[in-house]
Amino acid sequence: MTEFTDPWLQFLSRHGARITQTAVPEIAGFDTDAACDIGTAGFVAPLIELGLISATGEDAAHFLHSQLTNDVEHLGFAEARLAGYCSPKGRLLATLLIWKSADAVLLQLPRQIQPAVQKRLQMFVLRSKAGLTDVTDSHVILGLAGQPAAIALAQWFADLPQTAYVKAESDAGTLIRLADASGVPRYQWITTVDIAQNAWPKLVMMLKPVGEHAWRLTDIEAGIPRITQPTQEQFVPQMINFEAIGGVNFKKGCYPGQEIVARSQYLGKLKRRMMPASIDAANAEPGMEVFSSADPEQPCGMIVNAEIRSVNQTDCLVEIKTSAMEAGTIHLGSAGGPVLRFKPLPYPLPDPA
Repeated sequence: MTEFTDPWLQFLSRHGARITQTAVPEIAGFDTDAACDIGTAGFVAPLIELGLISATGEDAAHFLHSQLTNDVEHLGFAEARLAGYCSPKGRLLATLLIWKSADAVLLQLPRQIQPAVQKRLQMFVLRSKAGLTDVTDSHVILGLAGQPAAIALAQWFADLPQTAYVKAESDAGTLIRLADASGVPRYQWITTVDIAQNAWPKLVMMLKPVGEHAWRLTDIEAGIPRITQPTQEQFVPQMINFEAIGGVNFKKGCYPGQEIVARSQYLGKLKRRMMPASIDAANAEPGMEVFSSADPEQPCGMIVNAEIRSVNQTDCLVEIKTSAMEAGTIHLGSAGGPVLRFKPLPYPLPDPA
């Protein structure tokens, strides 16, 4: 058994977790892995691939408000929000989940891209009374899904959030209700290492411990995109439906790329969108291009997120020209690659104002 220096990874390893030996470790699964119906059985996944940035200081909210696509200054203590961080060209460098604690604004994003994003944000602090700190190692993030999750969480949270992006606090930490996946409730619990270690044996008596891929599959089912290293600076927010899921506020002030994001919204019909799909293949990855049989010479879209569901089936979110979906079949990698089977989005797309 590999020895880890991180106390939470040590604990998980002793409790049957299979942890990858990569630059950013990931929970690949548990020794008790088996098929899991999240609706009836429910699961709990340690989300060690996610990082946390704490923004503190009296100007922290104002500073982030000037950098992100959503309203941070009016972010309530009992809510969480999605937000994007864009380049000056309006292309997403990161998608974030943000919320306020008693003394900070917390930003959650993939750990793989966190150092670069944090460094870039820090460059623009200038004279603002704000500081950015990596607090990943002092927190544990758990993803819980399925009908039994609420019963399990009631031991630590008396009042559970009833709708998406509502937040609850207790001595046990922070609990955020996220968008449902296929009608199944999902929660994220952010707590300390000590509390997580004490809670884990009770949680796994009611919920199946699973790897992080299971949680990412529920993100795909919910139609929630995640920008990772291969897709940084590829998409304007609307191209991956980010305004449709509450990640963009068009009434707030300026932020990097704001003019381009606003222009995309108000000048004509949006010509690119994100759709869920499945593929009979196991090699789909974020950043891979897709091609239409009607125009095989040039790509018509890109894989945003992809996760293997079974031996030879991958579920994914695909950014694509809307016209391409009406003109022919869509294929992975080339016009001769596996065919994508598109599914309906779990939410409506707004018409441009």
